[in-house]
Amino acid sequence: MAITRVAKVTASSPKSWEDALKVALERANKTIRNLTEVRVIEEKATIKNGKINEYVVTLEIDFVLEE
Repeated sequence: MAITRVAKVTASSPKSWEDALKVALERANKTIRNLTEVRVIEEKATIKNGKINEYVVTLEIDFVLEE
């Protein structure tokens, strides 16, 4: 029986929410093994001088614990 755990991760990108998602997954994949699922919990953007400055995503990433 597999046991999973959830990590909450927030990342940002000046390009897009999709790029922020990729940044978060690439970073999580460096330190967490056995990633299985990702859920986008929140998308938001920071604004500077009336324009989007940075795209921010908050994710929940599931991973299987090793025995």
